[in-house]
Amino acid sequence: MRAMILAAGLGKRMQPLTNQTPKPLVELAGQPLIVYHLKNLARANIKDIVINLGHLGEKIESVLKDGSEFGVNIEYSREDPILETGGGVVKALPLLGPDPFLVLSGDILTDYPFQNLPKNLEKLAHFVLVDNPPHHPKGDYALSGDLVNQTGDPLLNYGGITVFDPKFFEGAPKGKFPLPVLFEKWMPKGEITGEYYSGLWHNLGTIEQLHALNESAIIHQFCRQLV
Repeated sequence: MRAMILAAGLGKRMQPLTNQTPKPLVELAGQPLIVYHLKNLARANIKDIVINLGHLGEKIESVLKDGSEFGVNIEYSREDPILETGGGVVKALPLLGPDPFLVLSGDILTDYPFQNLPKNLEKLAHFVLVDNPPHHPKGDYALSGDLVNQTGDPLLNYGGITVFDPKFFEGAPKGKFPLPVLFEKWMPKGEITGEYYSGLWHNLGTIEQLHALNESAIIHQFCRQLV
């Protein structure tokens, strides 16, 4: 399985820090956030990685290079203008191949075992849902059996960990658009399965969240395991 890490965004909620440093390179426990993804993926034997570049993308490429330092092989999908999450994946499809692939949000920290993700999909996509973080208490989607729905109880948080069949993107809009545009297309048709994960998961969205994670002993313990 190949993986794509979404890393092109402006990181507006973390300004002014992200005016000079792209969010994936913001350091957590002494290492850039995106490096934890690379090391977790390598441990799961997912070693062919695509990273989309937009805001300060040249800095990401200069740090990660071809990925060999981290045990992976990196290809870059450069965006100008930035295409948002959906448009970014569509542009990268030629690099991701004909088989189901993993897409990761570049601004999360998680110990999810990527080797447990389905490599052969029953439907067109598979979500990992997590507990609702404090900044998003209402949640996004519910599970009905193994199908993801827009309504239900409880509503859980979309975890930014998804396996897609390339067919999911057939008929997608051209240019810039967010992934939820396609979620709303396929979810009512029963084409998205999902699972709930209760382990470590954090979104790094603000400078305050960065400070809190950097002060957490649990986070430092997890990060040390990946050094």
